[in-house]
Amino acid sequence: MQRTNNVQELNAICKRVRRHIVQMIGAARSGHPGGSLSAVEILVTLYFDVLRHDAARPDWPGRDRFILSKGHGAPVLYAVMAECGYLPVEELATLRKLGSPLQGHPDKRFLPALEASTGSLGQGLSLALGMGAAARLDGAGWRTYVVLGDGECQEGQIWEAAMFGAFHRMGNVCAIVDYNKIQLDGFVKDIMELEPFRAKWEGFGWNVIDVDGHDIAALQGAFAAAASTTDRPAVIIAHTVKGKGVSFMENNPKYHGTAPTPQEVEAAMKELA
Repeated sequence: MQRTNNVQELNAICKRVRRHIVQMIGAARSGHPGGSLSAVEILVTLYFDVLRHDAARPDWPGRDRFILSKGHGAPVLYAVMAECGYLPVEELATLRKLGSPLQGHPDKRFLPALEASTGSLGQGLSLALGMGAAARLDGAGWRTYVVLGDGECQEGQIWEAAMFGAFHRMGNVCAIVDYNKIQLDGFVKDIMELEPFRAKWEGFGWNVIDVDGHDIAALQGAFAAAASTTDRPAVIIAHTVKGKGVSFMENNPKYHGTAPTPQEVEAAMKELA
């Protein structure tokens, strides 16, 4: 892969990633398109500009760690990893098939380049903070990044982990919340409202950064601001749109976990051309 901080180039990668997501979920006839599409700019910015990593050496000790806590969004992670060279792009078509390394949720047994198996919601922040603590004990300079779903932030373990992170001043950990405001059963506000969301994180002692999660330049600034704070962990609240990039999926709870039909794949691909 070739790293870049050029916004135009990163946006072009985002379009390719969105096409991969639609095609692979359509081929599998199973998966979670909405939350995969909402996190595209977040993961593209991380993998192509922010994270220190090397697809040729996925076990490089000095690499930054990345955890996808919202493991049902695996298609966006697989698509970005393919664009980075961790796996052939052609392998994306095997999503959710028997024997494929691309399981419905990230599984390190099948794809060793992953840092952890994830998808049991609420656990990823604890994983990330544990990795951050390990780096500190080893005197290592790598950082850990974790993407959370907004629905999973209704779980108690998230806030226990948030308390731990602030208390231990885990400045080498950055959480990103994909705040698309829709979860499995509908709109977050109708199921268990998170607001005032920023105030909750601030109350737990985190450095909180609000950002448009589809604005790459803004995301770059947010990641820089997060890395500049060394005395406490940072959380980037990325305001996103569920199903971003495909008009009939945008802000539509149906596409949290409903795969597009062949006709819908065709229509989406025209929009993403």
